Order: sequence, then C-alpha cells, then structure tokens
Amino acid sequence: MLNKSILTVAFATALTATLVTTSGCAVSRNQETVGAYIDDAALTTRVKSKFAADTTVSAMSISVETLKGTVQLSGFAKSQEERAMAEKLARETSGVVAVRNDIIVRQGS
Repeated sequence: MLNKSILTVAFATALTATLVTTSGCAVSRNQETVGAYIDDAALTTRVKSKFAADTTVSAMSISVETLKGTVQLSGFAKSQEERAMAEKLARETSGVVAVRNDIIVRQGS
C-alpha cells in the first residue's frame, strides 16, 4: 500500500516536471494563454494520478492529453472494463469539461 502511494506521488511529480519544462509549447499549440496550458497540464496530472491509484487502469498503457479542459484518452486497454473505468475516472476529475475516449481494447491478449 505504501509502495503504491510512493509510486503515485513519484509518477505525478515526474509528470509535473515534464509538463513544466515543456510549458513553452503553449503558443505553438494555439492555446489562449500560458495559464490555460498550465491548467490543462494540471488536469492531465490529476487524471494520470487517478489512473495510477486505480487497480483496473494501467497508467502506463493509456495516454492522457488535455486541451481547454477536454481530456483525450488514447492507447490500449486489456478489457472493455479498463477502457470504461479510465473514462469514468477522467470524467469524475474536477475541472474536466469533456472526455474523448479513443482507447482501443486489445483482442486476445
């Protein structure tokens, strides 16, 4: 249990560090302001942290991108249950305006 908490914090910290170092990309992504980019980065981090804390969802197999509060999920899930849970966790995250679920369920894996 303690290892899961440490993993979640480490993952969120690494993701935040990555997002902070790439914050200069906001203008090239055509976002309105740097503040909007930081808000989107925070949403992405919160969603990924929920994935890391959940036993159903593989945070390493599902990508999360956020633009103007809309979260896009992509990657591969092992089951329809994992795909649905990822969407549910994203939708339940405070600040998320909409979720686009482009996760593909692997058949026969």
